[in-house]
Amino acid sequence: MRILALDSSGMVASVAVLEDDILLGEYTVNYKKTHSQTLLPMLDTVAQMLELDLHTVDAIAVAAGPGSFTGLRIGAATAKGLGLALAKPLIAVPTVDALAYNLGVTDRIICPIMDARRNQVYTGVYCYTDGMLDILRPQEAVSVVDLAQTLNELGQEVIFLGDGVPVYQEQLAQLLEIPYSFAPAHLNRQRAGAVGALAAIYYREGKCQPAEEMEPEYLRKSQAEREREEREVKP
Repeated sequence: MRILALDSSGMVASVAVLEDDILLGEYTVNYKKTHSQTLLPMLDTVAQMLELDLHTVDAIAVAAGPGSFTGLRIGAATAKGLGLALAKPLIAVPTVDALAYNLGVTDRIICPIMDARRNQVYTGVYCYTDGMLDILRPQEAVSVVDLAQTLNELGQEVIFLGDGVPVYQEQLAQLLEIPYSFAPAHLNRQRAGAVGALAAIYYREGKCQPAEEMEPEYLRKSQAEREREEREVKP
């Protein structure tokens, strides 16, 4: 089984190829670049390095959201274009689930936080049970205050990761009543390798879809949509 994985849901752009649970190659960049200009060249570089014929992949996995609206659209469009051109199915992987999967088996609660602006985060709550990632609270957009309350109620040590950490670290320190820590630099951002590894599990479970049916999961409306609605309700 060979999976091509893409993640452009945030600042990070990442491409990976996995074969039978082995990460053959991964190209990840966390810098202020436009994903529309970098994702396909990164894919081309990985394919050349691995001497990969894209027709030999079994499925294309993509971080399906939440995240940057523009980044999600770019990732979805790229994955759908490849899926249609290569006649391959797509595997839509929830962004926050994949971010949690960056961390290996741990006895701590895993809490990814992505900055959603307006004092909100895209987040979820996870743990490992018998070596498998368990979803205690599915990905959602919530306030940092509500998230801290949820974690305090669970009463277990938690490890945070994601681009929301540097934004809300001080606020969490004031709100949390439980032990907590932060993932190290090589594990604390989106990676296509994690998207692909989780997609491999989904693939075995038959969680694939035709390329034309895949749509990003935004979780909330864009700022432009919210501002338009606000203008429409004003007298």
